[in-house]
Amino acid sequence: MANKKTFKDLGLSAEVLEAINNKGFEEPTEIQITTIPAMLRDDTNIIAQAQTGTGKTAAFGLPLIDMINPDSKTVQALILVPTRELAIQVSEEINSLKGKKSIKTVPIYGGQSIDQQLRRLKKGVHIVVGSPGRVIDHLKRKTLKLGEINHLILDEADEMLNMGFIDDMEEIFKYTNPDKKTLLFSATIPEKIKELAHRYMEGYELIRAQKKQLTTNLTEQIYFEVKASEKFEALCRIIDIEDNFYGLVFCRTKKDVDSVLSHLINRGYGAEAIHGDISQSQRERTLDNFRKQKINTLVATDVAARGIDVINLTHVINYSLPGDPEAYVHRIGRTGRAGKEGTAITFITPSEYKRLMFIQRFAKTDIKKSAVPKVEDIINAKKKKISDDLTAIQKYKIDTKYYNWAKKLHEENNPTEILAAVLNYCFDEDLNPDAYSEMTEFSGKSKKLDKQGKTRLFVALGKKDRMNPRKLVDLVTSRTSIRPKQISDIQVMDKFSFITVPFEKAEEIIASFKKKGSKQLISHVKKSQKR
Repeated sequence: MANKKTFKDLGLSAEVLEAINNKGFEEPTEIQITTIPAMLRDDTNIIAQAQTGTGKTAAFGLPLIDMINPDSKTVQALILVPTRELAIQVSEEINSLKGKKSIKTVPIYGGQSIDQQLRRLKKGVHIVVGSPGRVIDHLKRKTLKLGEINHLILDEADEMLNMGFIDDMEEIFKYTNPDKKTLLFSATIPEKIKELAHRYMEGYELIRAQKKQLTTNLTEQIYFEVKASEKFEALCRIIDIEDNFYGLVFCRTKKDVDSVLSHLINRGYGAEAIHGDISQSQRERTLDNFRKQKINTLVATDVAARGIDVINLTHVINYSLPGDPEAYVHRIGRTGRAGKEGTAITFITPSEYKRLMFIQRFAKTDIKKSAVPKVEDIINAKKKKISDDLTAIQKYKIDTKYYNWAKKLHEENNPTEILAAVLNYCFDEDLNPDAYSEMTEFSGKSKKLDKQGKTRLFVALGKKDRMNPRKLVDLVTSRTSIRPKQISDIQVMDKFSFITVPFEKAEEIIASFKKKGSKQLISHVKKSQKR
């Protein structure tokens, strides 16, 4: 849209805008457009309703960075989150957005050494990101003081409510500066959240990010699980195994686009790129080349790809996982058009599996796991194409001089040997398996997946059920094939517990307990996946 807002329009400082630019972000999301200016005015409490994956962290993190006084040694903001994973994630995101500003952010959560947290708090921090239980521990120890905070942010408030943290949230409110501004972010606004707001947020502005209906109608949607360092190798294999690859490759940032394009060109592929730093004239030339198939691969960011309408694409490749379901649908909707069959392929690292499942659920689609093409399959596909091309050429009239040349070679040499020599001379480089790098295989029994891909499970049993870490491990291992040492980060609360297990074991555990008739006993922890 011509009037689409930029980060510069939202009132952020030059320092923060530089940090945003360095990260490669091009355009704010809807919740960022509405929340950032409201936060910067700093004249009201805010309730923001937005789905997971819509950029909520940057929506409150960017203005918060601008409002922090780096010279003060006191805690100026508390961000309350439901899980330790989210505490780490939010803290890392804010650190990545602060640029050159000397702002100290610390995550505090259960399961981490409290002594380590005490040392960091004692040195002085500006922003604390914490889970309710550990925050209360520090408040009672008087190692965390919130009497001078200017901002209290409740992230994923409905999840904290679902996990039984409502009393903890109210307890924390009592320790905070009464003149602070409170910002509550939640995917839903249930009655309990409204009651909390009425009690502790006198007067507030309600912000809603519009929830759009998402639909997909692609022929095929698949994902490959690969290491981040092996994504480019996977992309090359996809391009090479297809007869006539003609696709869009989506990256999250401008820097990623430039990097992927540079590698493609170095490998000899016909590719070009578009992103926010490309001039309009260059963009038009690039799109013209792509539509006319002078190039078969276009690398782009989401923003730059808006308005591209090419009906005969064979592939859309999500080189970087999109931030939310809407972005996913917009990307893949560019193939499978006008009755043409198309394929959408998404690359994920093991740690991104939960984000992909979130996108699948909210986009109401089916994304199936597949394997990256093997080198031998690519070589065989190339050989078949060469054979088909040679067979097809025979249908056309061939100049007499080539017949005469072939006849002479045939008479002077063994026919099979001379043909093999010709094929070797023409296609040796194309058919060389050494041109491809080795890739990690993430199978259902991969030990590497155990180490790199883990997920957090919620267990509806706690101390009131006479549960302790040892009993919880025994319970899970008695019903499944998982070994005790594969269960980590065990946290037993009064009414429920958490455990961390490899991705490959999570579904087995959940399925096993469902079979035993305890449908809600163990389930995935819901959490924000926006980065």
